Amino acid sequence: RGGGLRIDHVMGLFRLFWIPHGLPPAEGAFVRYPADELLAIVALESQRAGATVVGEDLGTVEEGVRERLAAAGILSYRVAWFEERPPVEYPELAMAAVTTHDLPTISGLWTGADVAEQVRLGLVDSDRALDSTRARLVQLAGRPDTADVNEVVEAVHARLAEAPSLLVTATLDDALAVLERPNVPGTTSERPNWSLALPLPLEALEQAPLPRRIASVLAERRA
Repeated sequence: RGGGLRIDHVMGLFRLFWIPHGLPPAEGAFVRYPADELLAIVALESQRAGATVVGEDLGTVEEGVRERLAAAGILSYRVAWFEERPPVEYPELAMAAVTTHDLPTISGLWTGADVAEQVRLGLVDSDRALDSTRARLVQLAGRPDTADVNEVVEAVHARLAEAPSLLVTATLDDALAVLERPNVPGTTSERPNWSLALPLPLEALEQAPLPRRIASVLAERRA
């Protein structure tokens, strides 16, 4: 039995952009889905499973979608890299996170390793491409550029823990100060997406210093 379910691209419960086979994208159109019925099924199955449901509502979200998700009891997904507001102003009916599998880790962003990889892969043409995201990291961390990356990771999660959101999460990649994202959109064989090993075996996680500090700060701030 799972305690939760995250629906990727939850806007797909409402509409999808269809492109007929063999035709260019300009010939495509949005197709409406029976959202009320689909939301009712999600609600029923979540009750049967005793599971919390999170809807990944990032990117372009049609007007009214978040309100309908909230009415159905589906948590929004608030990611610090995208939020202009501080965590303390996040909504209660949400899951708060620093990053996702497709976005930079804290360590990768702080050290510049992430944007360096983006340049190497030809996805961006400047090492300044992530400046706005890094500025958000600096604001969250409240630490000087000379700060140790482990200190920054801990500070960011301390800020995230101020969110009133029902769920606050940390990734294993951030907890272990991993530099690489698990996945880089727009790449296939250029890098080992979804195949990067963690620097420690799972059995060693509970004793590793940084994961223990993150767990402690989340527990203290959320108590």
